[in-house]
Amino acid sequence: MWLSYGLLALILVAGVAYSISARKLTVIAALTGAAVAILVFAGACFTGLAMMTTFFILGSAATSVQSKVKQDLNAAEKGGRTAGQVLANAGTAALCGILIFVFPAQTQVLQLMIAAIFASATADTLSSELGTVYGKRFFNIITLKPDLRGLDGVISLEGTLIGVIGSVIIAVVYAIGMGWTADLILIVVAGILGNVADSVLGAVLERKNLINNNTVNFLNTLIAALFMLLLYFVL
Repeated sequence: MWLSYGLLALILVAGVAYSISARKLTVIAALTGAAVAILVFAGACFTGLAMMTTFFILGSAATSVQSKVKQDLNAAEKGGRTAGQVLANAGTAALCGILIFVFPAQTQVLQLMIAAIFASATADTLSSELGTVYGKRFFNIITLKPDLRGLDGVISLEGTLIGVIGSVIIAVVYAIGMGWTADLILIVVAGILGNVADSVLGAVLERKNLINNNTVNFLNTLIAALFMLLLYFVL
């Protein structure tokens, strides 16, 4: 047990140090991320931590890809991500970690909800970051009419497929830690649905300035978790 805690501490210290030095996160955001990681670890052990780490690595890499192109499109991150952004993407996973302690009998479904949350967050980050760069034709997710890339609720085939890949990667990480079962498919589906919900919320609410991007990200992970809850008990 102490070895696990020691390894956890080492990973957290390394993650915080890298995030701050590489300017991926602000100092407060890095510390917030460490707190979230502890709660995720408490609920889903190293598998949960691995999913969160995979999300962070893929998201950071996607943000760095062809940064000059994205800056020209005004779609690049300005400086490190904030604590609000960390909570928007992973706060629901931390909540699930807490709920596992409150409702231990529901550990399996809550761990699957954590996986769905990171699948959705990863799908959203990769599809928005890389879709903006590699997408060829862009259209509004509501009207399905051609629209300008980079705008809220605008998607592309390329970005959507990249998002699916991101969701699959998180599902595979979960399967490596928890076992290769049909749950892998549920995670992918929930992640995709959460990503679609993100685009719909962007087109309907964010574009009208009714909610901000952090709220959209929080809601898309929450929706992915709820989809997983539904799929788990229905199928």
